[in-house]
Amino acid sequence: MIYELRIYTCLPGRLPNLLNRFQNVTLGLWDKHGIRQAGFWTTMIGESNNALTYLIAWESLAERQAKWSAFMADPDWIKGRSESEKDGQIVANVSSQFLQPTAFSAVQ
Repeated sequence: MIYELRIYTCLPGRLPNLLNRFQNVTLGLWDKHGIRQAGFWTTMIGESNNALTYLIAWESLAERQAKWSAFMADPDWIKGRSESEKDGQIVANVSSQFLQPTAFSAVQ
């Protein structure tokens, strides 16, 4: 099992729009494509309160490639993303890292 750590830094004031998009568009499409989230967080104290951090659980990089590509090409995703940005861009930056649990990690 590997985990993808993704951090979305929103433009000022746009985090509620991103949260709405995940809750009402993205997560349903992830279910459709078999993408498994491992948790979502907003920053309470830290560098920026304009960030959404989340983890996705993958069996392998090959699974990630296949399922993420299908999700990104899904017409419902393209439409939902476009509609969510009708008032302007939401996300300023996205960072992604792939994490592998250590032998002593509580999460495997």
